[in-house]
Amino acid sequence: MKLNTPRWWYIRDSSHARVTRTVLKPLGWIWAGVTASKIAKATPVDPGCAVISVGNLTVGGSGKTPVARETLRLLRATGVEAHGLSRGYGGRLEGPVRVDPALHTAADVGDEPLMLAQDAPVWISRDRIAGARAAVADGAQAVVLDDGHQNPALKKTVSLIVVDGETRGDEWPFGDGSVFPSGPMREPLKAGLARADAVVVMLATDVDAADPDLLELFGDLPVFIARLTPEGPPPSGPQVGFAGIAKPWKVERSLKAAGCDLADFVPFPDHAAYSAENMRFLEERAAVYGAGLVTTEKDWVRLTPDQRARVAAWPVVARFEDQAAFAAFLTRRIQSAR
Repeated sequence: MKLNTPRWWYIRDSSHARVTRTVLKPLGWIWAGVTASKIAKATPVDPGCAVISVGNLTVGGSGKTPVARETLRLLRATGVEAHGLSRGYGGRLEGPVRVDPALHTAADVGDEPLMLAQDAPVWISRDRIAGARAAVADGAQAVVLDDGHQNPALKKTVSLIVVDGETRGDEWPFGDGSVFPSGPMREPLKAGLARADAVVVMLATDVDAADPDLLELFGDLPVFIARLTPEGPPPSGPQVGFAGIAKPWKVERSLKAAGCDLADFVPFPDHAAYSAENMRFLEERAAVYGAGLVTTEKDWVRLTPDQRARVAAWPVVARFEDQAAFAAFLTRRIQSAR
């Protein structure tokens, strides 16, 4: 069952939802212990190509898939035959399967791989080793592993951690540092950063700069600033927005910041599959306001062709403030690993 991301996870003040946090803490300790044990016992496999892992330390909502997409674009622009590799969360196929946007649906391969495959070759595979080897057999010189930081199966050339750099009031990307389910962390911050080669801090377009207190947490690790940038303006006229991502409230903020005449906004659970009943509800809300419907590209690819005809997609992409420095960092690390 899919659940909405608890917003209190990201409240820095640990007194917020204190009872809930306290009750869930022991489960967080178990989660962290299982993750640490899995990583410690693994023997990573070299698939025969460079592996760039794009991951995060929290349960969704950091912007790792847009960063994976941009990393693929930059590598391919420099002449590296880079392929994406994903577990294919939410899809029925186990893989290894090369994603074909003309053939596959989100129900087959998951929404994120389907979105990545608009721009580059992408594979889905529950078995990351088999997926990487399939990519190499198909000519891949590098594999960009989407959501791979806690998966130790492959030997990584570069491990990138993507962090949501938005800090508003008491809201903090790591909350109070608690591990799931008492907080948003997949593992303790120190443990996750110890395996990282660099950090990508993702900022919204309406945020001037990263919080210095946040940057201090990363010590001597290289930090690259990226921003989620709309590829175009939102649709004109009144709109009812909706999104089924880890932090749907961020989509609402971004639409408003981009000048959208947002009459209403409806959040759904992450990776939600939109039923006919969901769409009727949304269309009725839109009719009340005489509005159109707008959603994210990630949500739009989960819609049926008939549903897509009635909804506008508002794509956003990740762009680095210093693209040349990030590309040079990747190139150096790949070359030094050869």
